[in-house]
Amino acid sequence: MRILPATPLRARRTIALVLALAAAGGARADSLPLWEAGLGVGAIEFPDYRGSDQYRTYVLPVPYFVYRGDVFKVDRDSARANFFASPDVQLDLSINGSVPVNSSADRAREGMPNLDPSLEVGPALDLTLLRSDDKKTKLELRLPVRTVEGSNFSHVENIGWISQPNLNVDFDDPLGYAGYRLGIESAALFADRRYLQYFYGVAPAYANAERPSYEAHGGYAGSQLILALSRRYTGMWVGGFVKWDTLRGAAFEDSPLVKRREFVTAGFAVSWILGRSATLVEADH
Repeated sequence: MRILPATPLRARRTIALVLALAAAGGARADSLPLWEAGLGVGAIEFPDYRGSDQYRTYVLPVPYFVYRGDVFKVDRDSARANFFASPDVQLDLSINGSVPVNSSADRAREGMPNLDPSLEVGPALDLTLLRSDDKKTKLELRLPVRTVEGSNFSHVENIGWISQPNLNVDFDDPLGYAGYRLGIESAALFADRRYLQYFYGVAPAYANAERPSYEAHGGYAGSQLILALSRRYTGMWVGGFVKWDTLRGAAFEDSPLVKRREFVTAGFAVSWILGRSATLVEADH
């Protein structure tokens, strides 16, 4: 959702965050190490940008770090702090991003400027709506808002903001399979005009017979449904996900750069836990 040189940011975040949906909630309260650290590898396939009909596959290193403090917590899902009296209200740091796109390698953008990699950072308010008596099921409403910075490493430019309110449900030991965690997330995306113009606008100078000029407007930016399954072993974490994405009804759906309105992304990762604290704390995961 959310640091290795020359590694595509969106792929790192998708592997490190989306694969972790099932690992982040709905678990039993156990005595676990205060912190754990490790390293792994992941593979993911996704389009150049949402709406592109060209896919890339990445095989990448995946860092693993968990900190289970009383107020501050860091895991594979997010960095967050609980400053509220209720354990059902948390304030998270939401981070995401996008990979650079070489327009000469993407048919729809050929002749247009390249897309710089972007970093999205902002707060997220998480509200627990339902928790089962055995703490194996948890339903959350997550409300992130992120500002977006684009950079080619010679300059930094703010390209707008994006919000991704979502409902997330986590199941511990789904269907009786002990040790597994299943996460399901349904999200809607909203963005301002600058953000959507950056990705989907076509200036008159880059228009042609197959790609008319296009001015994007802010608003609804599509929906996503994510299913993730993971398992944590004594010295290892493994997980995989499938994400369905739709741009139908989006404010930019009629952009000539939108070549596919529905698409699927999938990935898998495995991380080895290389070090852990001798101090144990009561924690949900």
